[in-house]
Amino acid sequence: MDDTIIETNGLRKTFKSRQSKGSKTQIIEAVKGIDLSVQAGEIFGFLGPNGAGKSTTLRMLTTLIQPTAGQARVVGYDLLKEAGQVRRRIGYVSQAGGADETATARENLMLQARLYRMSRSEAIKRTNELLITLELESFADRLVKTYSGGQRRRLDVALGIVNHPRLLFLDEPTSGLDPQSRAHLWDEVRRLRDQGTTVFLTTHYLEEADVLADHLAIMDDGRIVAEGTPDDLKRLIAGDVITLGLETQDSHYQKIQNILQRQSFVREMHRSDDEVQLYVERGEENLAEIIRLVDGVGLRIRKVALARPSLDDVFLRKTGRSLRDSGL
Repeated sequence: MDDTIIETNGLRKTFKSRQSKGSKTQIIEAVKGIDLSVQAGEIFGFLGPNGAGKSTTLRMLTTLIQPTAGQARVVGYDLLKEAGQVRRRIGYVSQAGGADETATARENLMLQARLYRMSRSEAIKRTNELLITLELESFADRLVKTYSGGQRRRLDVALGIVNHPRLLFLDEPTSGLDPQSRAHLWDEVRRLRDQGTTVFLTTHYLEEADVLADHLAIMDDGRIVAEGTPDDLKRLIAGDVITLGLETQDSHYQKIQNILQRQSFVREMHRSDDEVQLYVERGEENLAEIIRLVDGVGLRIRKVALARPSLDDVFLRKTGRSLRDSGL
């Protein structure tokens, strides 16, 4: 039996844009032909900076907008030809949320259940289940506009799973939440996965993708630049990562590059603004030698950091820039 719940081939989306009246229409490629395969029962993370094309991809997969080109099957159905079948079997939580602020959590959930054509008794039962499961009971009859960010987000998730979806889409689910609310929502996402729901989430948080996703794709400028488990992706970067914060100019950087790249223990070297990232063998052993070489050029080191490779290092290697510096 095929356990693939999302399969895309060459999925593409372009938009027409006109800067001002009378100007030429521009074609913007938001998604540039992506191939994805998501397995049932996993948390699939879609990581990338704002504007990378993550939300546009998600909106295509949830039938909210039509692809310009390409094919996709979602929960076993053709995305274009069987959109209604797809909608019945998925849940979707947008970045902005979908709750009516002038109603209570109970009223929102009852309405959502009835929209899915549940009987009144079924809707009451499902609403009560979700109020308990997502710990909404204590404020279930207060207006949503009085809720905290974490309480609203839990309600958004509850609304997204009213229909017992096989596949739940979460668009930036923890954006703007405090650390405690974020950790709580992570627990809820894991619980859904453990109960058999496949979760597809977009995020620009490195830590969220690393600790939550079973499998992930890194997207940049409308393309997928890397895909795999978080550990597999980090293993692409061999050795340790040494970051040097320097007071330097381009001419000085060239001197450092010439010296350090001649060292047998330096595998790769990248520059990001006033920092230099080195991917080296045996970082702890070779750190003192690196500092000595840089000092010999007459440069002042402001900061030194030694770490194991991260998803940001994967993004840096694939795109030439840091995900942390990409407008997050």
